[in-house]
Amino acid sequence: FTGGSSIEPEGLQGATYLMAGLLEEGAGGLDAAEFQEQRQLLATSFSFNVSRESIHVSFRFLTENRDESVELLRKALLEPHFDPEQFERVRKQVLSIIASRRKDISYIASGRMNELAFGDHPFARLTTGTRESVLSLAPDDMRTVHRGAFSRGGVTVGAAGDLTPEELGELLDSLLGELPAKAPELPDAPEFAADGGRTVVDFPTPQAKVLFMHEGLVRNDPDFLALYVVNQILGSSGNLSRLDRGLRHERGLTYSTGSFLSGLSGIGLMVGSFASSNESVAEGIEVAGDEWRRMSENSIDEEELDRIKTFLTGAYPLRFDGNGAIAGILAGMQFDDLPASYVSNRNDMVNALTVEEVNRVAARLFKPDDLHFIVVGDTDKLTIE
Repeated sequence: FTGGSSIEPEGLQGATYLMAGLLEEGAGGLDAAEFQEQRQLLATSFSFNVSRESIHVSFRFLTENRDESVELLRKALLEPHFDPEQFERVRKQVLSIIASRRKDISYIASGRMNELAFGDHPFARLTTGTRESVLSLAPDDMRTVHRGAFSRGGVTVGAAGDLTPEELGELLDSLLGELPAKAPELPDAPEFAADGGRTVVDFPTPQAKVLFMHEGLVRNDPDFLALYVVNQILGSSGNLSRLDRGLRHERGLTYSTGSFLSGLSGIGLMVGSFASSNESVAEGIEVAGDEWRRMSENSIDEEELDRIKTFLTGAYPLRFDGNGAIAGILAGMQFDDLPASYVSNRNDMVNALTVEEVNRVAARLFKPDDLHFIVVGDTDKLTIE
């Protein structure tokens, strides 16, 4: 369902995340214990995950219990109780998650990166909310965000298993037919707000976390697939990647490094990361910056591209390893406006990319001077400015 935490009303940060945690805590004519008992009897499972721009619902059920399982999920989506006792219990769980993440250097770095990249846009908010915002919430706030969270106009569906298209249509009519038809109004796309530079967050830890990023591409850009391949060469293909060779194998500066493309509606980021001892961070930043610069200098050759093509085309079929994975891929393709033919054509499109094309895209996108490094570490031991 499109929307997620980005459409929360002012003053209700974290309400959608908390609301999603309450959907199985009593619904329809069932209290929390009865709901869980019914779910176990039917051998069905639900999960509700909130991101900045969506709520992802995963639903698994036995064919023979389909109708009863659909009705149970319908109650969770449309008739949650938001009972005060359950609200307080789940709120304590969310506060525990928030407290844990405040001590996690990866979450600290990611949160700071989002603030720098998105400024005052809703994408900069923590999906969980802050301790202060969650403590200010009440059960009525759950009802407020629930009314705008789910709609027929804002849903994409992927399904896999013992189910025909006609049966799926009937299932969806039963499950979603009572939801509002109109999709939620989404915020405008943000402007990328970060300049090149460094941000250091002081945190007492022997192992520092470093993120580095600048603006990337939106998913529907014609150059996105080429950029995806270039990013695999840089940092997303394990020991085949340049970051892994430069930071880990050749210098032993880190046990973990990589890069990824982060896409949200209307904006994309290119992000790299590594973890290292505080004393090694300065050298790691220099190596990462050099690798980023190399990507912009037509440095990809035929052998390197062919090696990554083999890796990507061989790994792609392994993603389709079960009903849950397949359904997720199908829903994600629709969320990204990809055609149904993408599954069949994707490897051919990867293989069709040329050295000239990937180097052109790398030269277009990789801007070493625009990199912003976020370092979470012990400033008494860091040797960077």
